[in-house]
Amino acid sequence: MMKFLIKGFSLSLGAVCLSSLANAQDANAVSAGDTAWILTATALVLFMSLPGLALFYGGLVRAKNYLSVLMKVYAIAALASIIWVVAGYSIAFGEGGALWGGLDNLFLKNLTRDSVSGTIPESVFLAFQMTFAVITPGLIVGAFVERVKFLPVMIFTALWLLVVYAPVTHWVWGGGWLADRGVIDFAGGLVVHATAGISALVYVFMLGKRAGFPHELSPPHRPGIVMIGASMLWVGWFGFNGGSQLAADGGAGMALLVTHIAASTATLVWIGLEAMANRKPTLVGAATGTIAGLATVTPAAGVLGPGGAILMGLAGGFACYYMVHLIRVKLSIDDSLDVFAVHGVGGIVGILLLPFLSATALGGTGDGNFTTQLLGTAAVVAWSAIASVIILGLLKVTLGLRVTQEEEYVGLDTSLHGENAYNG
Repeated sequence: MMKFLIKGFSLSLGAVCLSSLANAQDANAVSAGDTAWILTATALVLFMSLPGLALFYGGLVRAKNYLSVLMKVYAIAALASIIWVVAGYSIAFGEGGALWGGLDNLFLKNLTRDSVSGTIPESVFLAFQMTFAVITPGLIVGAFVERVKFLPVMIFTALWLLVVYAPVTHWVWGGGWLADRGVIDFAGGLVVHATAGISALVYVFMLGKRAGFPHELSPPHRPGIVMIGASMLWVGWFGFNGGSQLAADGGAGMALLVTHIAASTATLVWIGLEAMANRKPTLVGAATGTIAGLATVTPAAGVLGPGGAILMGLAGGFACYYMVHLIRVKLSIDDSLDVFAVHGVGGIVGILLLPFLSATALGGTGDGNFTTQLLGTAAVVAWSAIASVIILGLLKVTLGLRVTQEEEYVGLDTSLHGENAYNG
């Protein structure tokens, strides 16, 4: 009898030990340090949109349209968050297939407090990715300011997130076909900047120019606000790129460092080019150069070293500066706040230069293949353009995209929202 009692006690003790070990392993799967960093990065990326992007764009328009820009970025942030919860996350990071993740996780029905993604809770990963879904359609706002209806923008945003952004995210970051091909896009040169830049250009073509473009428009009404917004974007980008490592480690530290180096380089490039062209470098130009550098380094921040970051900043500064001139002056295309020329071109330049500037001789990891990067770029550009044409075409023949001439003349703050930015 005693023999059986001892054996039973030993088995029970063993089961308890195994259970404790399993629980310890589950607990160890979540890193407190990684989780704390991605929580912080999530806040930083949301800070880029609210209020960073809103102020950056708002200061660039005329005073009578200031609030309308803030309103669009603010409302898009709320709408994109809900779209992400309802279906965006499922499409982007589900296991449906090579082209999209499917609808098995609608309304996050599979998410629990214990769900883990890598070394962080899945809820944290989901929230971090949500902030990317917030800022990407927000970037498009800069293309159509001062002449667009509010409701069609909201409908476009919802459809665009489901048809363009979420599927492309799956292709590149969710285990889709471009990921299988080996495309490298560390923090969104394709997923964020190329999709937004190409779609912005399509929106501009289908919407038409502002009245008086280009000679009768006033300069940015608050350059100081532009600089403040750009500064918030610069700081927030540390979360954007550093957080994309999804860990608090040396990779995140290097991503943060090269991000700052590239942004600083591109800022100085823009200042120098303006000084040579006009002998008067502008604050707005310097801020635009910063954003160009940040957009360009974004896809490569995980594979660059300091030397590659300087070259990436030089390339982004020069490419985006001359593309702004080409689009706005030579081609007379009213991409109002240079979304395609800065974000679209910057992201694509970063993607295509990544295999060369990630060289170990420049302090990088040596990763990347140009042919593969080119394939990814062509696919994302084509899909973004085709889908945007279809969505905007449907909206144009149903609700219309553009405000009336009278509403445009009065200003969208008053005509669409019944408010004024400056009273008294």
